[in-house]
Parts: sequence; C-alpha cells; structure tokens
Amino acid sequence: MEVKDNYDVIIVGGGAAGFTAAYEASHNGLSVLVVEKGRNTGGSGEYIEGAFAVDSYLQKQHDVKLTKEDVLSEELNYSHYRADTQVWKEYIDASAGIIKWLKDLGVEYLDVAPLGSGYRTWHLFKGLGKSVIHDVLEPKAKKQGTDVITSTEVTKVNLSNNGQVESVNIESLADHSTKTINTKAVVLATGGYLNNKELIKNETHYDVDQLIPVNSEKNTGDGLQLAWKVGAQKYAMGTAMLFGGYLKDHTKPGYVYRYSELNGAADQQSLLWVNENGDRFVNEEVVDNFALAGNALFTQGKVFTVLDQSTIDHLANDKLYKPMGTWDYHDTKLPHLKEEMQKAFAEGASYLTKADSINELANKVNLANLEKTVDRYNQLAHSGEDVDFGKKADFMIPIENGPFYAIELGIGAFCTMGGLKTNTEHNVIDQSGKPIAGLYAAGNDAAGMLIGDTYGPNMPGTEAGFVFYSGKHVADVIYQQIKD
Repeated sequence: MEVKDNYDVIIVGGGAAGFTAAYEASHNGLSVLVVEKGRNTGGSGEYIEGAFAVDSYLQKQHDVKLTKEDVLSEELNYSHYRADTQVWKEYIDASAGIIKWLKDLGVEYLDVAPLGSGYRTWHLFKGLGKSVIHDVLEPKAKKQGTDVITSTEVTKVNLSNNGQVESVNIESLADHSTKTINTKAVVLATGGYLNNKELIKNETHYDVDQLIPVNSEKNTGDGLQLAWKVGAQKYAMGTAMLFGGYLKDHTKPGYVYRYSELNGAADQQSLLWVNENGDRFVNEEVVDNFALAGNALFTQGKVFTVLDQSTIDHLANDKLYKPMGTWDYHDTKLPHLKEEMQKAFAEGASYLTKADSINELANKVNLANLEKTVDRYNQLAHSGEDVDFGKKADFMIPIENGPFYAIELGIGAFCTMGGLKTNTEHNVIDQSGKPIAGLYAAGNDAAGMLIGDTYGPNMPGTEAGFVFYSGKHVADVIYQQIKD
C-alpha cells in the first residue's frame, strides 16, 4: 500500500489495542495509519479469551454482586499499592461501557465467567480476540479510511525542537525502503517485550530457559525502545502474566500447546509436582491462581509433574479432578490425552518420560529423591490428610500403577506488562515526570500502571480489558487534543 505523507495518528502495532485505537480514531474523523511489522495483523491479541468489567449488562443478567469500590481495593492491595490508583479507578468506571461498546460494534460474547478461584469478571468472546480484531475492529477501521501497512517497522519517533512528536521513520522489511511520515500523534501498541530474551534476562528476575512465551512471538519491546530513545521513563519492568506450568518444549512455538490436553493434565489438575531433586515443594492447588503458580514454579531449578497410568486412564475415560483454570474448557474429561501422549512419544518429545517403575523413572530423569517423595506422597494420599503441604484429600491421587510418567514443565507466560510510565490520558511520561507531547501508549506497553510484581487473575480479564479500554480512550484523548 502507498502511504500518505501525513496522518493525524500513527499507531505502531496492529493488534487488539492498535485496532481498537484505529477504529475509534477514524470513527472520530481522524486520518489514521496502522504500522504492523508482521506479515499479518492480529498479534497476540488473537488469543484473548475474554475481557474484564465491573457492573456490565452480562453481570447484571447473572446478578453478580461486585462493586467498583471492592474491585479497586482488591487490585490495589494485590499490587501492594504499586498500581496507579487513578488509572485503575478510571478503567474500572469505564469497563462496563467498553463491554457494551464492543457488543454494539458486533462483538459476540459466550458468557461472563470466573477463572479458577477468581471473581466473575471474565467476559468471554465468541471466536476469541481473533474474531474481535478481524471480524469487527479491523474491517470497520479500514472502512472508515484507516490505512494499514504490514511487514513494516517504525524505526524512529521524531520530536520537534519543542519536544512535540512530529513524524516517524518507517522501513519496509521486504525491500528495506524507508520513508518519513508526518503526524500529530503516535500510539505505541506493540504488546510488550515477552519475546525479547535480552530484555527478559536483563530487566526481570525470570529464567529465560524456564520462561515459555505463549503468544504471537512478535512482542519484542519495539514500542518501549522507540519511547526510551526519546526520553521516556523505563518503568515497572519485570512482570509477566505467568500461566503456571507449561510443557517444556523449546522446539515448537509455545502457542501450539495452548489447548493441549497433556498440558492441561500436567499443569491444571493439581497432580504431584517435584523439583530437580525429586522433592515436592508446594501445595499443587496453587494452580487455582495461575500467576501464583508461576511464581512458585520459578523458585525451582526444574519442575516435573509425576503421575501413573491410573491417573491417565481416569482423566481420559472418567472425569477431570478439577475444572481447567487457565483456559475456557467445557469437556468433563480429556478424551485426546492418550492420543497426544502417543504423538509426543513418536516425536521423541524430551519433556515426556515413561518408565515401568518409579526407580527407573527417577534414574531416567535424574531425580535423586523421587522414590522417597512418591512413597511419602502415597502414604499421605491413603491417610486422607496432606500434613506436609495441606492439599485437599480429593487431589491427593496415589501414584502406584505403572507405567509411570514424568512431564517436564517450564513456566508459561502470555505477555509482559510495563516498560513505560503513562498518565490517565495515556501520554508517555519522560524522565522529569512530564508528558512527551503527542506520544501515547496503550495495551501491554502501558499496563505497568496496573500491577505490582504479579498479575492478578483473581479479577480475570483485566489485562485484556485494559487493551480495549486504553485503545478506545487514547483515541478519544487524541481527538480532543487535536480538536482543541
């Protein structure tokens, strides 16, 4: 596509936040360009299952009793008051309106649901975020005149002598041609930096070998680095939305296991977890809060789920021990579990090990204390009381009937949150605490304002809801500022 020399707004990133902003800005009559570095638009926003809100029309239909004041207090306490109170307050106040706004545009919802032990704030999309972006926001934005270019990077944001955004430099990844485009406003919506191993290694406490990104693989911190180069604060780095355990297979993109039944069994059923020594280290019911589960797993050098054939048979043929926590799953068992295991063995998957005895399994995976741990676990299971870690008896499943299996887990993560400090109008803030005129951030690039050191799945959908809220709100802010 041939792009013009001047736009009111240039949006960096063609995902959920980017196209929300593009739709609203073009609906307001602004000229808009979306610049996407991938060959296709959508990004990690395609995997969004649902969005947070308080007091929505769906919650009212289900008589959900949850006040805005309670949510604000819960989130501030969860972040140990490292989250921005005013950003949260305005987001919460607008959240129900965003759900209705999306519905009016044509987005369909399956239901509003809790997640694990959390509250009923998760407004589930029919067709996931993929449908929201590609069936609603993107085509409507284009119909209103939004220009979209792919396989193109924004390489620099240019400021005028008085510190106002005046243009961006772009480069085609196909032929490396370049162009400078004038603009009044730039919105950074590049989805954070989960896929940038150097930033993860240098700016967080996460082990890059253990961390498994479960996203589009395109979130490499592009927007953050553009902003840092023009004086933005590096703010609230170090937090990812952890998913708990995840099949440790570095030979494939993480997203291929997003709905794997084997992954669900290993991570979501509160089965026995052991570390690199073969020792148990936590009450495995921590999976009910997937972010806390991720934190717990990161305390160990390695993690394995250990189970026997009886457990496999039960999950495949009878029923789940507990509902799936991190994804919207409606079957009562895992009918494809055995098929997935056979495929993994056929592919020589390094994360899955099988043995005829616990002793053999311990030797194969080099877990010195596994036999002792399993003996103790079985003893507690038969006694009906987990005096070691306090897990409910329902989930103390003996490991006695071979063959036996060890499944190595990394820690899954969907996105990072943070990197830039923003105000309630989504302006990017500089080193002196002042807004960089004309530079804004939305979605994950701005979500450091919402969290402390751990994402809060107690209010499921908060990050996704903020993506849509910040995308719409930033477009309205820019329109008003340009109009004024």
